[in-house]
Amino acid sequence: MLTVDFERLGLEPGMAVLDLGCGAGRHAFECLRRGARVVALDADPVELKGVVQMLGAMEDAGEVGPGGAAVAVRGTAYALPFPAGSFDRVIAAEVLEHLHEDSLAMSELARVLRPNGLLAVTVPRFGPEVVNWALSREYHEVPGGHIRIYRRSQLLGRLAGAGLRRRGSHHAHGLHTPYWWLRCLVGPHNEQNVLVRTYHRLLVWDIMKRPRLTRASERILNPLLGKSLVVYLEPAARPPGRPAAETAPEPARAPR
Repeated sequence: MLTVDFERLGLEPGMAVLDLGCGAGRHAFECLRRGARVVALDADPVELKGVVQMLGAMEDAGEVGPGGAAVAVRGTAYALPFPAGSFDRVIAAEVLEHLHEDSLAMSELARVLRPNGLLAVTVPRFGPEVVNWALSREYHEVPGGHIRIYRRSQLLGRLAGAGLRRRGSHHAHGLHTPYWWLRCLVGPHNEQNVLVRTYHRLLVWDIMKRPRLTRASERILNPLLGKSLVVYLEPAARPPGRPAAETAPEPARAPR
């Protein structure tokens, strides 16, 4: 399930991409399919182990786009282990709401982005997230859980403070918002509830089959109920003294 719109991201083969907080790797895998040179970075070694295995399986299955390569790296958003201007594209999907020092992470995202690059940031949308928090404390009061709810203006203001300018935005996953309201209502960990199980099967069917009915429904729901806010940004101006790297680091192919 992709949150970032890759047509808006403008990803081309051979581009260097950082997937910050890659989690299970969904966006990193799509970048690799499109022939990008991908760095999938996360602080969780368990998540990274699964990402490495999947990257190797993709290579074995011939699912890597021409010229594509990938590496999984353990690291923190507060001190990215890359030179300034290393990446053509940077993705930070559903990451910032987990970070106490989000402004520092935003500055790091801006630092590693090339002057003509593009950054995609996604966070839970304010309205649907407020309902989730109201329905269930357990939804967010967990180790590593969400620590803030962004208003759109707040998010854009902090990103602007990091030297980034909005180039476009949209909402995503309108079908998922009622699902999470339901889960929060019955208990976030109550996955055996019959309504939760039925709705989950619908979402899996939508992801796997992408039928016209659910795709059309989501397009209608996204502006109203989209669970995620997706913002695309470019450097507003390169701060004095920050040199742009001439070439991006060449990621090694994923170990098998």
